[in-house]
Amino acid sequence: MTTFTALDSRNVNALWGNVLVETLVHCGVRQAVISPGSRSTPLTLAFAAHPGIEAIPVLDERTAAFFALGLAKQHGDPVVLLCTSGTAGANYFPAVIEARESGLPLIVITADRPPEMRACASGQTIDQLKLFGDYANFFHEFAVPELSESLFRYLRQTVAHAVERALQPNAGPVHLNAPFRDPLAPVDDGGAAAKFAATMDWELFFLHLTPPVATSAVGAMPQISTDVHGVIVAGPAQPGDAAAHAAVVGEIARRLGWPVLADGLSPLRNHAGVVPNLVTTYDAILRNATAAERLKPEVVLCLGGWPTSKVLRAWLEASAAPIWLVTRRADNRDALHGRTRHLPVSLATFAAELPISTDPNGYERMWAGFERRMREALDGRLAKMDEIFEGRASALLAAHLPAGTTLCIANSMPVRDVEYFWPANDRQIRPLCNRGANGIDGTLATAIGCAHGGAPAVLLTGDLALLHDTNGWLLREKFHGSLTVVLINNCGGGIFEHLPVAQFEPPFEEFFATPQSVDFAKLSAAYGVEHTLVNDWAQFTALVSSLPAAGLRVVELKTDRKRDAATRKNLFAELAATLG
Repeated sequence: MTTFTALDSRNVNALWGNVLVETLVHCGVRQAVISPGSRSTPLTLAFAAHPGIEAIPVLDERTAAFFALGLAKQHGDPVVLLCTSGTAGANYFPAVIEARESGLPLIVITADRPPEMRACASGQTIDQLKLFGDYANFFHEFAVPELSESLFRYLRQTVAHAVERALQPNAGPVHLNAPFRDPLAPVDDGGAAAKFAATMDWELFFLHLTPPVATSAVGAMPQISTDVHGVIVAGPAQPGDAAAHAAVVGEIARRLGWPVLADGLSPLRNHAGVVPNLVTTYDAILRNATAAERLKPEVVLCLGGWPTSKVLRAWLEASAAPIWLVTRRADNRDALHGRTRHLPVSLATFAAELPISTDPNGYERMWAGFERRMREALDGRLAKMDEIFEGRASALLAAHLPAGTTLCIANSMPVRDVEYFWPANDRQIRPLCNRGANGIDGTLATAIGCAHGGAPAVLLTGDLALLHDTNGWLLREKFHGSLTVVLINNCGGGIFEHLPVAQFEPPFEEFFATPQSVDFAKLSAAYGVEHTLVNDWAQFTALVSSLPAAGLRVVELKTDRKRDAATRKNLFAELAATLG
């Protein structure tokens, strides 16, 4: 049971802010990321003073938002974001979008001027109502604080409901707009607020509040025959309990006897021992037209969402097979627009209702044969690469990171190299990525949030994603933990080298590849961050095999962008040819 904390009643704004924060704490909120500003003063002081809240100040609102996103990604609990009025809240928008798409609970509170100070050229005032549109699970503008018991009951209920909506029925961001009149600082109002507060039984006021729990919808279960060529596609997933997630997917695979094609961002590749018929090299296998035709599925079971691999998506789409999409999210998650039926149930509920296969038809053995041959060929070719090829870094991280490490992965090429090259293992690495909207916004700040207060973690990122978020280094002074940034510096946007537009020069290099010449050693030094330039793979494996107990560091691998793109293309062509 949450301990009641004495309330500051020096004036109505102070009391209002304290009741709001106390309600959040009783509802299970434990962290708030706060950017400086005047209009948010009553709430900032309340958060900063409460012993049940870790209040973390962050200068830049965009960085703050992605740091909060990382915190929510780390533990799955709601995290508060607080800023002042005006354009401050607009800087939250990219992270709010990512939170919505990734299903992460953020409670965004934007302080505001009262209604009479809007639309009249008052300073630092914009229209903040429904600022994030439909990306918010819930929006509400609070009443301006008054010393009224009914209004304080309203405040309590609205805040409790907002926490619930951040988690149910699908986790995501909520937006609370909080107007305040002066005085914003807790100057004494002559005793009016204190007199009102003395009339309230505050312990009874908060007594009924408890943290909400996630809901689990149950729908009609399908009749799935095990005597078909069925394939299980496990897309990106970031569950709180990765081992339990892997175990239940393993149970589904055992019951059906179907192969499991696991995305590089799925925890399954790192808990391979409990998942039978696991396939990791499908992207390379399906580039062989003969193999792709032989492996054509009759039924597809998609767990959570579609994978990163464009090759796999195209193969699934071309198969025209009926699809069962198992996800508790209520929104449309089928970007392939297939013959899809949505099952809004938990994986455990789904597994318990499945039949048990007693007569495998050989489809899973066919997949296993291709996987074995492709994995042997792929690993063999990577092992022979002495030059610094960015794709090999993913495979070496899989083999050499300390067991159980949280690995944050940037979008663009890093997430694809994990998809291509990350092998099956039992090392319990935890992959995390902002894969909701697939952007590079806030890559560094998110990773710092994922690592804050936890075990040593690693970020695998390209140079442009890191440069896009260098304000994240400003978190260094408030960061408690260890983060190693593995920087793939190919002097530009490597992913564009794989797109058709790469043939058009000019303007390709300047407007798409966007080359940069930043000295990352000097950039790191400017923020007081340790930097090491990698000379060979032996040095790299030594650096990632043992992670520092605390602090931030950059491990930089310089690569040739165009050579790496050519290496991937040639490698996949050679691998496809090995299947005949």
